[in-house]
Amino acid sequence: MRTVKRAAWLAVLVSCVSAVTAPALAAAPKAPRTAHSSPNRPQNPVTAQGAAQTQGASQAQAASQAQTTLQTQTALQTQTASQQAGKQQSQVTLALSKVTPSAITASGKNSRFTLTGTVRNNSGHTLAGLSVRLRYSSHRITSRGELAQYASASPSRLPGATTPRPLPQAAAANGTQTWKLSGNAAAVGMRQFGVYPVGVEVINSSQQVLAGFTTFLTFAGNAGGTQPLSVAWVWPLIDSQHRANDSTFIDNRLATDLTRGRLSTLVDAAAATTTPITWAIDPALLDDVQAMSQTYLVKRPGASGKGTRTPANPAARQWIDKLKRASKDDPYFVLPYADPDAVALVRYGDSMARHLDIAYKNTAVAAEVLGRAPTVKVAWPPSGMAGPDTLNALSRYGQIGTDGAFLLSNSAFQENAQGYTRSATTAVQTKQGMRRVLTYDDTINDIVSSGTRSPGAAALAEQRFLAETAMITAEAPNLRRTLVVVPDRHWNPSPEFAQRILAQTKSAPWLKAVDLQTAIKAKPQARVFTGYPDAYEVYELGPTYLEQVRKIARDVALFSQVTAEPVRIDYTRAVLRLESAAWRGHGIRARAAREELARELGADKAGVKIIPSQNALAGSSGRILVSVANNLRDQNIKVRLEVTSENSAKLQIGRFPAEDLVLELGPGEKVSRKIPVQAAGNGNFRVRLRLITAEGRVFGTEEITVRTTGYGRLALLITGSSLAVLFVGVGVRAMRARRRRKAEAGGDGSTGAEPAPIGAMAPASGVPGTPGAPEAGAGSASPARDGHPGNPPTFTGNP
Repeated sequence: MRTVKRAAWLAVLVSCVSAVTAPALAAAPKAPRTAHSSPNRPQNPVTAQGAAQTQGASQAQAASQAQTTLQTQTALQTQTASQQAGKQQSQVTLALSKVTPSAITASGKNSRFTLTGTVRNNSGHTLAGLSVRLRYSSHRITSRGELAQYASASPSRLPGATTPRPLPQAAAANGTQTWKLSGNAAAVGMRQFGVYPVGVEVINSSQQVLAGFTTFLTFAGNAGGTQPLSVAWVWPLIDSQHRANDSTFIDNRLATDLTRGRLSTLVDAAAATTTPITWAIDPALLDDVQAMSQTYLVKRPGASGKGTRTPANPAARQWIDKLKRASKDDPYFVLPYADPDAVALVRYGDSMARHLDIAYKNTAVAAEVLGRAPTVKVAWPPSGMAGPDTLNALSRYGQIGTDGAFLLSNSAFQENAQGYTRSATTAVQTKQGMRRVLTYDDTINDIVSSGTRSPGAAALAEQRFLAETAMITAEAPNLRRTLVVVPDRHWNPSPEFAQRILAQTKSAPWLKAVDLQTAIKAKPQARVFTGYPDAYEVYELGPTYLEQVRKIARDVALFSQVTAEPVRIDYTRAVLRLESAAWRGHGIRARAAREELARELGADKAGVKIIPSQNALAGSSGRILVSVANNLRDQNIKVRLEVTSENSAKLQIGRFPAEDLVLELGPGEKVSRKIPVQAAGNGNFRVRLRLITAEGRVFGTEEITVRTTGYGRLALLITGSSLAVLFVGVGVRAMRARRRRKAEAGGDGSTGAEPAPIGAMAPASGVPGTPGAPEAGAGSASPARDGHPGNPPTFTGNP
């Protein structure tokens, strides 16, 4: 029998938790909440050094913060029960839909309450005698620790039970049925202000518990004599990073979130409430939405091609308009652009810590979109935890003065030894002086931030929120205190829960809704700041990842020095997006986004370049041609061309007007310059060409070879003179040949030779060697006719 009862208890616990509970939370100090935080090393852009020590540190600190680990206890018990209860846990799903009223304010016979929900038979067969019953207790819970114990325990622990009500529709295979259970607060012993546990169980014909859960009722019939607990809500409007450079989206998920996702839910809930809230806005989100209101490019990291050109999304403009209407009367503060991992940047060193200054200087986009400046100065580090160095940096760069505050988890401070929850306002010392701190309660934040979109989860979370706040009030009913509620950065509540939790804050008799500025102005209570736990380091962006981002940042700084007004290509915000805390736990996506940005930046840098050309000098001096091109679209550039000789003894660069070497090029423009040079010999000489930014940094380098042939002016003169003599000689010979042809054509018998001088004796005929005489050994010539020889005469000498 004892074994059967134990198995039944385990089945109850598992059914309760698997059907409707908040997700588990890591042991204190808890894992910093991110969009999907995970210590999985291959998925996380952090180093694994010290992981074992980190785990030990977490376990060591868990005991001192047991009250804030209720989900951890539930999760561990769930795991144990699931291993022993077997398939029984999936037979029935039990969900709570609503508790009416959510807080009981009437007494006597008017203090009636009702719980409504659903039961589903998942077994695939009929469950005979399926029924549901209410469990209750007249015991008023005395502490938040006891409240956590009840929340994680089986409803069978509660002594009272009503008569079971049959569920004939749910008993059928795959059947579903709505149930309703009612009771009277006075009848079950609820007579004092406080919190009372109630539960619901589903049993079969053998009285075996198949599913169950424990929730809470707050009796506030006589709460008038207590000091109401002031509650200030921070409403986070923060998202993951969706862009690589300013014109390229790496996904298109934001479009869905704006229409029917969590961003739409948060704005709609705020628009529907009159409860004071203070918005926490990441300017990068508004920047992304504004970019979507125009034509934009979607290119997933690693995908081939240029991406998909997407038309302007009308939902983007509609969401911005809704946000402006919903927030027009609410205060808001801004996070540094893209919500950087401030702790990781400061840990890396000053070179990256200064990026916080850049991030704060890029927050103006929020005021541009909303049409009004931020009204509150608040610095909220990731996970609400930061050490002294990070607080100093946030105070300095975020300009957190005496009128502002840090927003930190209560885990950063020692617990109150007096046994009650302290007020939210305290102070810490920074290099800039004492600065106020608003601490938020981890347990309540975990309840609010739990997954409320699953069946029954929203109603359980709502009742638990009311119970926790009532317990805080009852702990010290005569003290005036403030509670700050800060849901997770990427909070994704169900629409009903988001609206109802705000409404409950305003309507609960023991609560008083205030804005965040009221909490900041409250008198600080002295608390001991414990600093930043080593266990949190494993969740930060790691040094290896940040080193790659730093290299990109240096290239971005270099590229920005060549862009001229108006600047249309700017990678500053792209680098900030790579440093976002939203990348925690998303190592693969972070690396892909970083590599995509590096490719885009590299392509733009390559668009400004020197065009090399071949240069040869026909002599000791001349000019070499150098061209520079700007292949960027829609961006002017300004660079200075620097020309130096590798061997100045052999090749010297001549003087050139300095202003002619400062080049300003429009998009797609190319310019050329002829640089004078002087050679001191023949050969090939290297010339280095560099593009220099306005700050004197080298942007691009190219080398060309100048070939000198040694043919100077004297060589050209000699060559020209020789050619002239040759041409004259050829001309004279041609003229004589022409005259000879004319003489022969005239028939005067002249051979064209000069006539003999007067008085000269003609040589004897037939003498060898004389003109007209035959050579020795030759036959007699034929008699001439008409004075012409029979054969052409043979000349000696030149004509």
